[in-house]
Amino acid sequence: MTTTMTIRNIDDQIKTRLRVQAALHGCSMEEEARDILRSALSREPESGASLVEAIRARIVPLGGIELELPPREPIREPPDFSK
Repeated sequence: MTTTMTIRNIDDQIKTRLRVQAALHGCSMEEEARDILRSALSREPESGASLVEAIRARIVPLGGIELELPPREPIREPPDFSK
């Protein structure tokens, strides 16, 4: 199945670069645009590390740190605002 797509408002610089690249590859601007889209969308998206993994990867080589946690206390009674 083929579909027609119109792309509007392309910067003149981008259009010029597309025209030059198409000429270098010996094809039309339309074919060059299809090839660029095909190439860009055929790759699997990079799955970046989660924020926790990224932070851990930076801290682990430094040896990490130990934090002293304060002792847990019972939950305080809520304040009485009725007075």
